[in-house]
Amino acid sequence: MEKDSDLIYALDDRPEPKAATWAAIQHVLASFVGIITPTLIIGSALGLAEHVPYLISMALMVSGVGTFIQAKRVGPIGAGLICVQGTSFAFLGSILAGGFLVKGRGGSAEEILAVVFGVCFLGAFVEIFLSQLIDKLKTVITPIVTGIVITTIGIYLIKVGVTDLAGGFNAPDFASLENLMLGGLVLATIVIMNLSRHTWVRLSSILVGLIIGWITAAIMGKVAPVELSSQPLFSVPVPFKYGFSFDWQVFLPIGFIYLITAIESTGDITANCMFSKQEVSGSGYLQRLKAGVLGDGVNSLIAATFNTFPNTTFSQNNGVIHLTGIASRHVGYFIAAILFVLGLFPILGALLMTIPKPVLGGATLVMFGTVAAAGIKIIASETLNREKIMTIALSFGFGLGVMLVPDLLSQSPKLVQSIFGSPVTLAGITALTMTSLLAVFKRQTPSKQPSIAVADS
Repeated sequence: MEKDSDLIYALDDRPEPKAATWAAIQHVLASFVGIITPTLIIGSALGLAEHVPYLISMALMVSGVGTFIQAKRVGPIGAGLICVQGTSFAFLGSILAGGFLVKGRGGSAEEILAVVFGVCFLGAFVEIFLSQLIDKLKTVITPIVTGIVITTIGIYLIKVGVTDLAGGFNAPDFASLENLMLGGLVLATIVIMNLSRHTWVRLSSILVGLIIGWITAAIMGKVAPVELSSQPLFSVPVPFKYGFSFDWQVFLPIGFIYLITAIESTGDITANCMFSKQEVSGSGYLQRLKAGVLGDGVNSLIAATFNTFPNTTFSQNNGVIHLTGIASRHVGYFIAAILFVLGLFPILGALLMTIPKPVLGGATLVMFGTVAAAGIKIIASETLNREKIMTIALSFGFGLGVMLVPDLLSQSPKLVQSIFGSPVTLAGITALTMTSLLAVFKRQTPSKQPSIAVADS
């Protein structure tokens, strides 16, 4: 591969421990809230308050283990990239629907978790199975499909980043001038430092931006105090702590989301390859894709076993690779260790949770924008004919339409809402459907050579 001046450490480089730790901390800060937020939402909605601290610890520990597997490549499992693993937001709707179903039958908190984790455990085999077909699906999972999925992920995450920058969903001071200035300060710090030619200045951009934002927020009185005494001192992972149950009605939507997650993962891993200056075509790329999606599936299997929700490759960490210029998979080992320790000692995680939303929004906005730009770059690399443009138009039309008009499916059955209510899911399904139909149409319609009329002399 041609060496790129923007890449400080290539995939197989071994940074000094100081540089690796510095980069790993920025990855953790970029993903920490995303890892624990689904657990907080599920715990709050289903009334699992007493179990939430333990569930958060397990989410962090499993993310650490999963990140190590992806970076290390354990046998055929793992992409061999910095694929930071974290709790997937895609499953939120299906898990909540299943939890409410069990709760409506009079199920206790423990019974809800037993069904959810049992279903997620078996559902992981859907993604594991699909990972073995990635190389056979290359006619369907095309650069256009992955580009559409990556772009939709980035645009959807931009909405999350902007919401955080303004104060967070339903915040009483949402969009206040203080919040916008605080998020803008973090954003400006990261952008200015990232434009520097000095390696360490660029390397520190996200971390310094978050620290400056955190200190400024504390001066403004926006850092909430944390009660460390209320946190358990130590968390011990216990397989299937809440038992193991199964319900077909809960399984079907969750199993389908595993299918979509496999597609999302191909997009995230492709973007990661781009930022890491690896090939995004050919047999080597397909093998890496296959191993990475398999890693996602195995990590979700581990997650359900140790009482947390399905894992996936986080998009925002691709943005961190781009901003820091560090693509070395050896940094993944440091990220894994930090996440595992955070899970082992919940007090450390509680301290990081005091980072205000506007500070996180200012940092994640530029990273999410980078993800969207990567998707656009993949699409632009293709020769766009009429069929491909129609595929792009319909995919973005449906996917972004659901995002812009979230009540579009409000009168539809709950199953339809849980499957097609996600912009990424709907855009991915549309892209796959259009690509499949066009492939079948081309096979059934033989190309005709234009006839050439020769005039008599």
